[in-house]
Amino acid sequence: MITHEHSDHTNGLAALAKPGKRSIPVYLTRETARFVDWGEATPALEHFEAGRSFSIGDFDVSSFTIPHDAVDPVGFTLTAQGIKVAIATDLGYITDSLRVHLRGTDLLILESNHDIEMLRVGPYPWSVKQRVMSRRGHLSNEVAAEFLKRDLDVSVTTLILGHISEHNNHPELVRHAASKALDGRALFTRLFVAEPGVQSEVFCY
Repeated sequence: MITHEHSDHTNGLAALAKPGKRSIPVYLTRETARFVDWGEATPALEHFEAGRSFSIGDFDVSSFTIPHDAVDPVGFTLTAQGIKVAIATDLGYITDSLRVHLRGTDLLILESNHDIEMLRVGPYPWSVKQRVMSRRGHLSNEVAAEFLKRDLDVSVTTLILGHISEHNNHPELVRHAASKALDGRALFTRLFVAEPGVQSEVFCY
């Protein structure tokens, strides 16, 4: 399941989807497929329209449009056996429709990409900094924390903050901002920070 065509989300996809004994169908929108570098692979593509729902085995999947500088970017929710998982990264801001899609989620993977001050003084060119901070860029720690403080659904028992910039953020800054935002809310939510390059634990329900 591919959210958009940017290389940090599609590197290795051509090899993974190469036809053969372990060929894997690739679910993505038609517009996104046009901009993926497939190399010499001819993968089994399953197209869907952004905003539509479909099924993969026992999973009911819903897609939703997200504000990002890609051709047709989406997020996903997956539901099976009464458990709902949501994946929402690469967000320029939190839309009203996103708030609706995240309701009733048990496990939420949410972006907390950058610290504003680290980004401002960091190594990126100014044009890239503007892109990251734009409404089609990425969520800052501050914006993510504001969502947690005001809008995180009480149903969320596991919160995973990820897509953390290696140059413009630090896991402890993410953890501090999120913990502060969650303080005072009567939630039974476990916070996990997904550090770049480090495999997470397995989350079981």
